[in-house]
Amino acid sequence: MENTKKIGKELYENLGKLFYAIAMADSRVHAKEVSKLRSFIRKYWLEVDELEDEFGTDAAFQIESVFDWAMDKEKDSEVCFDEFKEFYKDNSNMFSKFIKVLILDTANAISNSFSGKNKAELVMLGKLELLLKE
Repeated sequence: MENTKKIGKELYENLGKLFYAIAMADSRVHAKEVSKLRSFIRKYWLEVDELEDEFGTDAAFQIESVFDWAMDKEKDSEVCFDEFKEFYKDNSNMFSKFIKVLILDTANAISNSFSGKNKAELVMLGKLELLLKE
């Protein structure tokens, strides 16, 4: 059970990296992108499971924490995407059809939130769609 919690928390941490990579694809994270992510976490991701972190907080908030951390550290979007990709390949059984759809919906909402999708975001979204179809 403890290992399941650890992997579940890692799932949310890696989703934070992924959504940061999408927002940062054009080399800038816009306030509207952050706002859209936060609303999606509260509206959809909190309902995914009952998993909590060591502080009793819904583990889905790890998405936001890791996103904020990556933004503060000005992490490279490609590096963050690649880290998500590795996690996905190692744990593909954790990604149900529902989770995959929610990931794509969230990523698209983030990229649409600030003046529509640009070329860099479209490329990143395309890579994500291909990955999730594997």
